[in-house]
Amino acid sequence: MNQDFSSDETVKLMAQLAGLQKALEEFPADVALAVQDAAHLVAQFTDLTMDPDVEPWPPMRVRDSR
Repeated sequence: MNQDFSSDETVKLMAQLAGLQKALEEFPADVALAVQDAAHLVAQFTDLTMDPDVEPWPPMRVRDSR
């Protein structure tokens, strides 16, 4: 995932999708940094999301309800 999340258009779009229009108007540098941080965190989970058989938690156990 080598996308550039620092462009103004991308930051504006991500802020709109997250409902952060007012924050973007008042604190554009902070919102831009948050978008970059979020993109970095999502990139760390790419391996998990690409393989649907991989679960980041233990499998569920079915108990007898009697």
